[in-house]
Amino acid sequence: MKVIIFVLLAISAVRGVWYDNGNFYQIYPRSFMDSNNDGVGDLKGIAQKLQYVKDLGMTGTWLSPIFKSPMADFGYDISDYTMVQPEYGSMEDFEALIDKANEIDIKIILDFVPNHTSDQHDWFLRSVKREPGYEHYYVWHPGKVVDGKRVPPNNWVSVFRGSAWEWNEDRQEYYLHAFLKEQPDLNYRYQGVVDEMKNVLRYWMRKGVAGFRIDAVPYLFEIAPDSEGNYPDEPLTGSACPNPEDDCYTQHIYTQNQPETWDMVYQWRAVLDDYVNQTNSFARIMMIEAYTPLPNIKYIFTDGHGKEGAQIPFNFELISNVNGKSSAKDFKEHIDAWIDRLPEGYQNNWVMGNHDNKRIASRFELALLDVYISWENTIDPAGCRTNSTIYQQYSRDPVRTPFPWNDQKNAGFSNADKTWLPVSPDYKEVNVELQEKYTYSHLKTFRKLTQMRKNEKALQEGHLKMKLIGNDILAYERRIDGTKPSENFVIILNFSGNTHKVNIHQLFPQMSQIYKIEAQSLHITSHKEGDQIDGRNFEVKPNDAYVLRGEASKLYSYLIFFFTFLSAFFNIFVRS
Repeated sequence: MKVIIFVLLAISAVRGVWYDNGNFYQIYPRSFMDSNNDGVGDLKGIAQKLQYVKDLGMTGTWLSPIFKSPMADFGYDISDYTMVQPEYGSMEDFEALIDKANEIDIKIILDFVPNHTSDQHDWFLRSVKREPGYEHYYVWHPGKVVDGKRVPPNNWVSVFRGSAWEWNEDRQEYYLHAFLKEQPDLNYRYQGVVDEMKNVLRYWMRKGVAGFRIDAVPYLFEIAPDSEGNYPDEPLTGSACPNPEDDCYTQHIYTQNQPETWDMVYQWRAVLDDYVNQTNSFARIMMIEAYTPLPNIKYIFTDGHGKEGAQIPFNFELISNVNGKSSAKDFKEHIDAWIDRLPEGYQNNWVMGNHDNKRIASRFELALLDVYISWENTIDPAGCRTNSTIYQQYSRDPVRTPFPWNDQKNAGFSNADKTWLPVSPDYKEVNVELQEKYTYSHLKTFRKLTQMRKNEKALQEGHLKMKLIGNDILAYERRIDGTKPSENFVIILNFSGNTHKVNIHQLFPQMSQIYKIEAQSLHITSHKEGDQIDGRNFEVKPNDAYVLRGEASKLYSYLIFFFTFLSAFFNIFVRS
């Protein structure tokens, strides 16, 4: 039930645009819905199930890459930015998806992958041949000769392990790849690349997309070469990561988070805003994936001098730094760390999960767990580039398995004999159809919370105050001054195995003494939703979570009635 933290913490500072107070859902196209029974999800499948996403309370959905790709990294290696991957469908299918989204009023956001292309992209093939205009599209270097042997330019390491440099026999040079060797890095110090990628953004906006989730932004720039064209070694991490094959072997001070990176974000935002102004169309949104130190977040929002960046730099604090063993104190520290760095006037966000991270143990929709994938059946390159002993530390396959719609064949995802990844073995007990039948379920609770956030002003704009009870309980209020008790909320979350008596009125004196339970953990049997409780002596048992709406006491209700009656009497019989 820790989903309550994410859904009800968001604070909006934006007014009058469609993404104000928005909820956003990621669709991994390969695993969402297969319409043609080839075992792979597709665009028609997404269109068929888009109403489900809308009914969850979502404002928009971002699709993991749908562009043409050899699939070395399942779409994050793009060979043509303006074509749809054939196994996902056609451009006509994409246009039909946009039409469906417009019909039900939900926005489609695309995953834009600007750091690298596929090594099968036409740009790379031309760059290999040194064709005029393409020589500098990628980061090339002749390397060094050591003891008569040619070696990479330096010690930079790929995210997927091993050297970040790959030798190209045709060009007789090394090229940089922060990820797979099949994903050569584009050179953003060359204006031709910058212009090409801006045109990609414009192309898809003309198709009707509402914005972009931008992938791997910290990697866009590496330090500029010195006067002799060389790049420095990065300092070693030391004993904490001694294996030179591992990404953590070096401190990435020259290959990530360069100052030029943030300026490129501002340039992309300007492209989006200019398009909106020139076409008099709806606002576009930019979401940034940036696993970067928190002090950098402010630069992704704005330069502080008039240049705007992303509306939503993804906040990964709660999926990267806390887990099932974390205390309430841990959660509060990471929540505070983000909020304290949020520039004034900008909007909060809380990321609940994605295709690169393990599922939350009580997955917010379905309590869906990661699926075990054997070493022999692993297909994610992050896992395949390791070995049978450690692959589970790296493989992302378990979180990308097909969506369980019902208890039929392949969980209702596909009628194929074999799906691209296996469905969860417990799909007969954990699926959408079954969750819909229950009076209370994770799915229904999540849907209720998102609807509350969309409809309750206090959960959008209300004052946020958080309190700890020891290390066990995190409590916070969402309140707007001058409003009725029933318009404000207190959220109580027990992260421990201990029972506590909580005096809510003592924690939040400006809130009510009496509360109504709006939502609670599924395991709770001592109360039910709709019950009224006394906030001065509220028992919170192990792992309990509650959303409480303020209720007026009988005395408060009597006084309101009395003064309303007195006012009416004065207006009718005295003033008249």
